[in-house]
Amino acid sequence: SVVQVHSYTFFLSFLLLGILGEDALLPTPQNISILSTNMKHFLTWSPVIIQGETVRYSVEFQGEYEREYANESWIPICECSLITATVCNITEDISATVAYNLRVRADVDARRSEWGTLKGFFNRITTYLTPPLMKVIADGYHLLVELEDMGPAFQLRVLYWKKGQESRVSPVVHLDTMEAGPDYCVKAQTYVEAINRSSSFSQTQCVRAQGGTSMWLVTALISAGFAVAALALPFLTWKTSKIFQYSCCPLAVLPDTLVKPPTQLVLCGNEEAEQCDLMVRVVPSEEVLRLWIQETL
Repeated sequence: SVVQVHSYTFFLSFLLLGILGEDALLPTPQNISILSTNMKHFLTWSPVIIQGETVRYSVEFQGEYEREYANESWIPICECSLITATVCNITEDISATVAYNLRVRADVDARRSEWGTLKGFFNRITTYLTPPLMKVIADGYHLLVELEDMGPAFQLRVLYWKKGQESRVSPVVHLDTMEAGPDYCVKAQTYVEAINRSSSFSQTQCVRAQGGTSMWLVTALISAGFAVAALALPFLTWKTSKIFQYSCCPLAVLPDTLVKPPTQLVLCGNEEAEQCDLMVRVVPSEEVLRLWIQETL
């Protein structure tokens, strides 16, 4: 019957485990895969569960040279020998752009599993490249671009342009002085010469020269100053001339006699005196000056 078959199978399994003891094989690690981003490579796998036991793992790799010239030998990765984690950093061991094979084994004391092998080969040329982290800052009329340091294997390409002039993109690293008014846009990408591949471009960031507003304000203030000066200049000129005229030629109050037009005055002595024929004539200053000049000449 079915019950008898199951009982017999369980009995044989128990008997086999008792005979083998510590030499029984552990389950083989499953779901072995590679995570590779920006030339950093990690081998991962699913954990092997053994109740009450600590399972350790060892990783080996095989490159093109080992397959073709070293009798298909495997090289242990020292950093990933008898580790408890289910991930291994294999970046330093994947040193050439060739096809690699990798495998993982589980260990519990003297018991081991079969090697679990990566399905297919891994070539670092398939690594996923991301654009660099970027920060764009406007420092007055200068454009500063801060870029993530991604390591010596990476080259960074920076493009910038005036907003609305995408057809005039410049690839140079030295950025010219910005003009006041328009926005400047920047984007960047990474390039790895070892695999001859580039990442996509980062998200475009645009900034405007911080000094633009201040320059417009200074220009407006200068224009206003010229306008005020132009309006105030005639008044200042008139006022200065008045002050100068008063300083050099002060006003004097003349008696009414001298202010009136020239008249002839008759001076007489006492009432009983004989009539005087002396006549006094008031001469204007202009005529006095003319007479003085004639006498001098």
